[in-house]
Amino acid sequence: MQEATLVKTIYLQATLETVWSYLTQPDRLARWFHESDTALDKVGKEYKLLRDNPSDKGPVICWGEVLEVDKPNRLVHTFTHEWLKGAITTVVWELMPVDGGTQVTMTHSDLDAMHDGLFDQLSGHDKGWDEGFIRLRRVAATY
Repeated sequence: MQEATLVKTIYLQATLETVWSYLTQPDRLARWFHESDTALDKVGKEYKLLRDNPSDKGPVICWGEVLEVDKPNRLVHTFTHEWLKGAITTVVWELMPVDGGTQVTMTHSDLDAMHDGLFDQLSGHDKGWDEGFIRLRRVAATY
C-alpha cells in the first residue's frame, strides 16, 4: 500500500518561540493559514479554523483536537475538513533551533482514512501546505 503521509521540512528565519506562536495563536494562525476560534495550546482542546470569507457552507473550514503539547518543540493535533468527509488525520509539528532560525518539520498522516482517492488527498494537501508555508515564511520573518 502507498504511504499516506506527507512530511515537509522548512527553515524559518525566526526563533522557536515566534514559530510556535504562529502554530498555536489564533491571530498568528490567521496571518498564514486560517484564523482559529481558540489557541492550540492545551491537550484536549478542540479547535475550529475559520474561512477567510464565510460562505453558504458556514464559517468553519477545518477542525480538530490538540493531542500533545511540548512548548515550543512539538505540537500534535487531529485535522479534518469537509473534503475529508469526516475522516480524521493527524498533524505533527516538530521545531528545532538551527543557526539563524528554526527548522520546522510537519508530518501529516492518516490521509488514507477516507480509503479512496488517495492520490488526490496527497496531492491536494501537499499543494495546500506548500501555499501555507510560503505565507508562513513571509510572516514569521517579519515578526
